[in-house]
Amino acid sequence: MSILEIIQEPWPWYVAGPLIGLTVPILLIIGNKSFGISSSLRHICAACIPANISFFKYDWKKESWNLFFVLGIFLGGVIAAYFLSNPNDVKITPELSQQLSSYGITDHSGLVPSQLFSWESLSTLRGFIMIVVGGFLVGFGTRYAGGCTSGHAIMGLSNLQWPSLVATICFMIGGFVMSLLILPYILSL
Repeated sequence: MSILEIIQEPWPWYVAGPLIGLTVPILLIIGNKSFGISSSLRHICAACIPANISFFKYDWKKESWNLFFVLGIFLGGVIAAYFLSNPNDVKITPELSQQLSSYGITDHSGLVPSQLFSWESLSTLRGFIMIVVGGFLVGFGTRYAGGCTSGHAIMGLSNLQWPSLVATICFMIGGFVMSLLILPYILSL
């Protein structure tokens, strides 16, 4: 098996988990930095908006490494999509395929169903709720919670932060409520 084939396949938890976990001590040892993605939006706003808003009045240049980190994630995603993509369909269980088909989602060829996430679906009520309203709620929620799942669940829990434990539990409860109660209703629209 070549290295390219290894990269294209899903990695087992016992490899991916420690690699993600090693991010925390590496960031702390190298530069006393905290891992998190959602704060980069604040840094971009502080750099680009010359407003007199107290939330954006800080030295964002000290956090510019975070912007390069996010840029690296974006470029890595582009490189992976164009050069490392797996041509095979996503493997899902027959039960999930049947459940998705009951909501009219029959295309399982991509990482996300094109019937839900595409420019055409944006003009539908279901697509607008999932893409625009969902994006707003995620963006607002991460700032209101003081960080996203990567900041709280990876960085905060490894530093034994009580607020991060509470936030992570709330993220899990919110995910269960969304997937079991709210998402089926939205998909039936």
